[in-house]
Amino acid sequence: MPHAVVSDRQRGRAKRLRTTMTRAEVLLWRYLKAHHVDGFGFRRQAPLGPFIVDFVCHEARLAIELDGETHDFAEQQRRDLMRDRWLRSRGYSILRFSNDDVLKNLEGVIASIRAIIAHGTPPSLSLPRKGGGNPNSSASGAEQQL
Repeated sequence: MPHAVVSDRQRGRAKRLRTTMTRAEVLLWRYLKAHHVDGFGFRRQAPLGPFIVDFVCHEARLAIELDGETHDFAEQQRRDLMRDRWLRSRGYSILRFSNDDVLKNLEGVIASIRAIIAHGTPPSLSLPRKGGGNPNSSASGAEQQL
């Protein structure tokens, strides 16, 4: 599948976003950048067509989005839906976590990413909680199938 054209404007915007990452993005990037997730390589703030994704692993066709408080608004959710549809139409799976998920449960976030990479499909259970918990309960950080 050919790469989508990325404008110079998008490249510049992605570079700026790399210098202003949130605390949660920096924390997750420490694990992803060093191939700590089963040897897979990730890119951060990567332009894909008209969008910039927080993290992407092209080999596993996986995009990871960290959502802050702005994602609680209807307009941002509409944009997220458009982005997710576009990515899925190009064969990518999307995992969404809240910044809070990463800050409070990094091990669970990494376990969810590993599960996706290992199985090639989205997890059917909620985000694993540190110390166990009820795997059938819902979690705000689990991927939303649209």
